[in-house]
Amino acid sequence: MTNAEIARRFYRLAALMELRGDDPFRLRSYRNAAEAIEVWPTPMGEIAKEEGLAGLQTVPGVGKAIAGKIIDLFERGTFDAWERIIAETPETLLDLLEFPGIGPKTAALLHQKFKVSSVEDFKKFVAGGGLVLVDGIGPKTAEKIKESLQDG
Repeated sequence: MTNAEIARRFYRLAALMELRGDDPFRLRSYRNAAEAIEVWPTPMGEIAKEEGLAGLQTVPGVGKAIAGKIIDLFERGTFDAWERIIAETPETLLDLLEFPGIGPKTAALLHQKFKVSSVEDFKKFVAGGGLVLVDGIGPKTAEKIKESLQDG
């Protein structure tokens, strides 16, 4: 697992936490760690193998808890916090953020109120005229969303 792949996992974890309205300080700590890991010159796997938890904690933004998650990624391919969050909030929900006008709050609303949890669900929802029911999506944004669905 490369540094970029590890960083991506932490970015996605933070995004899912944001969709759920979790503690902004925790999700910021995951993003900060991801940013540092992404550009760190030494592979995390090498550091974990040679220096363990203590070595990983020398990376800015990586504390004991995040270092433990990195070690779990290498040993098990996942970590408990990731498994818990994707059991409650589908990872496919992040794909909705790619659409114009859909931010974390709107994606969370679509999931919680309208049971939209994937691009496929979203396409059906939009085709059925559902956008008029969503607070915060006006006619211009709805039009942009429809155009982006036709393009994609």
